[in-house]
Amino acid sequence: METHISQALGRSEALQEAETILRSCVHCGFCTATCPTYQLLGNELDGPRGRIYLIKEMLENGQASDRTRTHLDRCLLCRSCETTCPSGVQYARLLHTGRHLAHELAPLPLRERGLRRLLRATLPYPGRMAPALGLARLIRPLLPRTLQRKIPPASPVTRPAQDNPSTQTRKVILFQGCVQSVAAGSINAAAIRVLNRLGIQTLAAAGESCCGAVNHHLDDIDTARSLAQNNLDRWLTLIDGGAEALVVTASACALEIREYPLLFPAGSPYHAKALRMQEHCLEIGDYLARQDLEKLRVRTDAPAMSFHAPCTLQHGLRAPGQTEALLRKAGFDVREPEEAHLCCGSAGTYAITQPRLSGQLRENKLRRLESTGGEVIGTANIGCLLHLQEKAKLRVRHWIEWLEKYCV
Repeated sequence: METHISQALGRSEALQEAETILRSCVHCGFCTATCPTYQLLGNELDGPRGRIYLIKEMLENGQASDRTRTHLDRCLLCRSCETTCPSGVQYARLLHTGRHLAHELAPLPLRERGLRRLLRATLPYPGRMAPALGLARLIRPLLPRTLQRKIPPASPVTRPAQDNPSTQTRKVILFQGCVQSVAAGSINAAAIRVLNRLGIQTLAAAGESCCGAVNHHLDDIDTARSLAQNNLDRWLTLIDGGAEALVVTASACALEIREYPLLFPAGSPYHAKALRMQEHCLEIGDYLARQDLEKLRVRTDAPAMSFHAPCTLQHGLRAPGQTEALLRKAGFDVREPEEAHLCCGSAGTYAITQPRLSGQLRENKLRRLESTGGEVIGTANIGCLLHLQEKAKLRVRHWIEWLEKYCV
């Protein structure tokens, strides 16, 4: 797709990359068939190909309308289109650039800018989020039912059963996260117990930050970069001290960390650090799939599990079927829903900024998950878990919790 960028926009590195990506698109339309928002709305401009045309038009004219910004903001960044695309178009990179420019040329209304500012100032910081969530849980009975459902219940956390470190010859860093550490601490507690069964000690990096995904996707690239720098320095110190990997229990965080190199100029010191860390960062399903799992067998009374594969796992990290195979090997009866490639509607902060579309996608996803005959729902990302949990009839937990609960 030939593109000539308006001289009024300049020739930044991001715009030159966008031009290269646009030229790789052959506008075949395969992406449209697997796009969740196109399936809901039936509008070409709410599919990847249509959004690509909007970005091309904006780059060439140097102008954007509210209509352009609205269609770009409706994108989930689920990357289902990238999985489908035969030309390897880096759509997510293009969309980030397109949104940033659209928000500059056609600013959001004040109310929406305020909401995004609040999300950026709260979600990435457990010290701010914990008291806010605690207060919300306290007044939950007084709120309308629709708001009550949006407040996750307190997660019962039993003390992680740490083995004697002297008997554990291996060690990994376990990423703590921001939202997950506050809303569902039981996930990492279960991960610690599972890893201990395999003789692996877990380390927490002192001073670790949020992975930066919230800021990155809300167009605050400078803060995302700063958080990444802090994390890289702390993790690599532990890697140099003998930790073999950074294990991440939230697939969205794992994807953000593995893509840290994209935040820094090629050849810069932090780009080199990010590339090095990329080799050591593993989503927990990926990490466990590389281990001897003889000690991870579930009891015969383990429930049939309907599995929701997050978009960040199957499309971002390109690991479709890996976790499902691991769970089946452990003895679970894993049920996969129809159209498993489609997003549940969580998509980070999308459930907050686009509640109508997000709710429709969740309704469709839950209908398919609950029709598999599974007795519980397992997933691999905190955002999906909280989003589905709000309306699900079945119990929803991270799959590592189900695995730990039913291990022999």
